[in-house]
Amino acid sequence: MRHYEIVFLVHPDQSAQVPAMIDRYKAVIEGASGSIHRLEDWGRRHLAYPINKIHKAHYVLMNIECDQPTLAELESNFRFNDAILRSMTLLQKQAVTTPSSIATQAAEESRNAEAKAKEAAARAAAAEAEAVADEDIEDFDADELAAD
Repeated sequence: MRHYEIVFLVHPDQSAQVPAMIDRYKAVIEGASGSIHRLEDWGRRHLAYPINKIHKAHYVLMNIECDQPTLAELESNFRFNDAILRSMTLLQKQAVTTPSSIATQAAEESRNAEAKAKEAAARAAAAEAEAVADEDIEDFDADELAAD
């Protein structure tokens, strides 16, 4: 069996159907005793140029190992599925299992966003605590204390 890298672009209106499509393609590959070495759902991204007046698409990357009839069936499924805008299949010399640079970049961005959100929440909590402390000081009346 040979190793292939497949990238396909799904119409943005059909993004909700992507998990079902992936499951269907997994079933085709595994049903023919193939294997999936890497599967990455990159989500919606801007296209470099419009395809059929569409500027965004949902990207999916798969690194698979299968035989030629299975690959032909997959490509036929891609070709006759109206939701798939483009697909590209590349022959690989060996199985690629490491995360792609786009996936690692997305993971870094999500970690950075999470850290910024935690930092903002901590700043908001500190500002709120400072405001409460300022209110307590303003409520304190020195004249009342002197009168007692």
